[in-house]
Amino acid sequence: MTESPVLLDRLPEGIAVITFNRPQARNALNLAAMHVFADSVEALHGMDDLRAVVVTGAGSDSFCAGGDLVELAGMPTESDALGFITLMGDALRRLESLPVPVIAAINGYALGGGSEIAVACDLRVVDESAQMGFVQMKMALTPGWGAGQRLMRLVGYGRALDILLHARPMHAPELLALGLASQVAPTGQALDSALTLARHIAQQSPEVVRATKGLLWAGITQPYDDALRAEREVFPALWAAEPHLAAVEKFLKRRG
Repeated sequence: MTESPVLLDRLPEGIAVITFNRPQARNALNLAAMHVFADSVEALHGMDDLRAVVVTGAGSDSFCAGGDLVELAGMPTESDALGFITLMGDALRRLESLPVPVIAAINGYALGGGSEIAVACDLRVVDESAQMGFVQMKMALTPGWGAGQRLMRLVGYGRALDILLHARPMHAPELLALGLASQVAPTGQALDSALTLARHIAQQSPEVVRATKGLLWAGITQPYDDALRAEREVFPALWAAEPHLAAVEKFLKRRG
């Protein structure tokens, strides 16, 4: 039986792990893998006890090398292109709309579509050998899965344009300096570091974690006054909830 090109695993702490599982092709996504990825993301939306998600690639040398051009070269029409970019674009929109933090654990190459997936995650843990690159320009293309808008929101218009026009791989120190990486791990340890981060998140109050992501997303997707209102609306219920009351009681006992 052929193993799935994308794996979805659940850990006991409420953590889910999506793994691109085509190491022989640097985890590039063919059409079948895109469909399995989309289905996996949709399955995450049905997990009520979900605390954090990690997205990674099988093997040691690649997170995801983007679309599998060996197969996609046989899909040359505009209609073909619209079909697979809609499939992946919608899947990544669903990924980023998850109510819990999504962490990309980037080992080795994350080029083209791989970088598009990475910037659809909330946080990116890269290992010292990682290379992210929006290299679509070299193939006479633009990003097709939404990375142009996401990259601009992360680094600003000028830097995003420069990154897209130069279409070159960026290594861990530059990714950290640009804010595209939140953490650099030793080579081969991106997944371990991402899982450590995910477990830290899973230990926090799930209501507070979801509210924190939600209020920041309000700032990205809503006008300023509406986002301020959304942030204010979540605070009172959290203030009166048991986790906060217990934290205050613990604090006061320490002071006494």
